[in-house]
Amino acid sequence: MKLTEIREYKGKIRLITGLHIGAGDIEMHIGGTDNPVIKHPFTFEPYIPGSSLKGKVRSLLELKAGVAGVTRGKPLSIKHLKDIKDESVKKEGEFIIKLFGTSGSEEEEISKYGPTRVSFSDCMITDDTRKKAASGEIVLTEIKPENSINRITGTAENPRFTERVPAGVEFSFKITLKIFDLDSNPDELEKMLLTGLKLVEYDALGGNGSRGYGRVTFDFDDKTINDKFSKIFPFSRS
Repeated sequence: MKLTEIREYKGKIRLITGLHIGAGDIEMHIGGTDNPVIKHPFTFEPYIPGSSLKGKVRSLLELKAGVAGVTRGKPLSIKHLKDIKDESVKKEGEFIIKLFGTSGSEEEEISKYGPTRVSFSDCMITDDTRKKAASGEIVLTEIKPENSINRITGTAENPRFTERVPAGVEFSFKITLKIFDLDSNPDELEKMLLTGLKLVEYDALGGNGSRGYGRVTFDFDDKTINDKFSKIFPFSRS
């Protein structure tokens, strides 16, 4: 097995609606928010963890492939492929495993598929966004109050305050794709990666997507890749 190429994808993620990726802060702060967003520990600027983007892309690709029933909601692994009867679904599953890897406990089978191909870097705010925030043109976070509604009385109950990054903020992203000599169709791996990012545009990133949070768009620096991305339609049109 020989590494023959590393493809790099750079660009911007633009927020169409507010984004909430939680910090996991379990402390209670008087007068504070119930759900803070994750921030860089030194700059205190919000960012998108590479793991959050990777996990969302992978989960959406697995849902599209139709393997979630076989895996029972867990990440697809090599052992699951044996239970997939449909050859086209199995082929998609194999591409997903090539892209994202599998459990280290399946070491004996890994040689057939190779190591993880795709890597996602943490996405920091762009320099332009940073300048706009410094000048007061925009803010990097906002507090959104939410309530549940009593179905009988129609009154608001259980108020909570969620921090999110507001619409319009932009983040820089960088994704790399390793190509090995055993990859007979490297462009298919690239297409699957781009399809996964397109699915994120259709769905949402971060939490509370069903309530309108996390709508994003991807803009690639490379015009050729941007043109490919714009022409991707994950679902067949009748």
